[in-house]
Amino acid sequence: MPARMHYTVLEPSSTERVAIRGLEYNVRRWGPADAPKVFLLHGWMDTSATFQFVVDALRHDWQLIAPDWRGYGETTWLHRPYWFPDYYADLEALLAHYAPAGPVRLVGHSMGANIAGIYAGLRPQRVARLAMLDFIGLKAPADVDAPQQLGRWLDAQLAPPPARIYADRAALAERLRAVNPRLTPARAEFLCRHLGRVRADGQVEIAGDPWHKIPSPAVYRIEDAMACWRRVRAPVLMLVSAEGYVHDRFGDEPEELQRRIDCFADARVVTVADCGHNLQHDQPEVVAAELEAFLDREIP
Repeated sequence: MPARMHYTVLEPSSTERVAIRGLEYNVRRWGPADAPKVFLLHGWMDTSATFQFVVDALRHDWQLIAPDWRGYGETTWLHRPYWFPDYYADLEALLAHYAPAGPVRLVGHSMGANIAGIYAGLRPQRVARLAMLDFIGLKAPADVDAPQQLGRWLDAQLAPPPARIYADRAALAERLRAVNPRLTPARAEFLCRHLGRVRADGQVEIAGDPWHKIPSPAVYRIEDAMACWRRVRAPVLMLVSAEGYVHDRFGDEPEELQRRIDCFADARVVTVADCGHNLQHDQPEVVAAELEAFLDREIP
């Protein structure tokens, strides 16, 4: 691939293996060890490297800690169904390892924001700042009840979900740009090296366990999430993509959107223009500036 197609990394990362609750977690790190800590939490079918463009746009030194969640990237894959509450316990174990004392700064995108937002309500004393990127809860289908949901989950146990396969990394990069036309060729090439892994036959698959794709056994209840959000003490920054998931789900329901935002005692909402759901890819400079204006460097 021509050199001009390669993304120039300004702040290189390193990775390390950490034993977390019986799994080998892959944790990516940027910045000096004596800088203020920030935990970066990626979304569904993504990996820790998704934050590279934002990291490169930061103006100050931060010690940035980003895990590949269980079943993603280089962290252990279960090859069986996942139980979502495990992510809260995994996050607690990661915080105990990297920041055993005092409150922390959490930045989460999509599923990572889901995990961070719930955790901040379960352990309000452990979170000093919470940034949620393009997430304010899901919308559950009104016509699905508990037996239907459990039945779908049970049916899905019969065989592993199929993985989407690409001929090579270039094909995956092309797919990423087709899904998100704002993605530059250089950024797509960078992402495909971290979002895809080469199989024994030379083809490339997404670096996320296909078992993540099966339906949950439980019907999603926004009231449960909102009850947790009401317990959050930390200031909250919500970065909403102008053309992302929050807009798609609640653009025609401003009252419902506000009802959810109002759960947080101290929330600031910023709409990021000209970007889709992956605002960390489309507008990393804007995301970096908003985060640095929000994250308090004086927190230990």
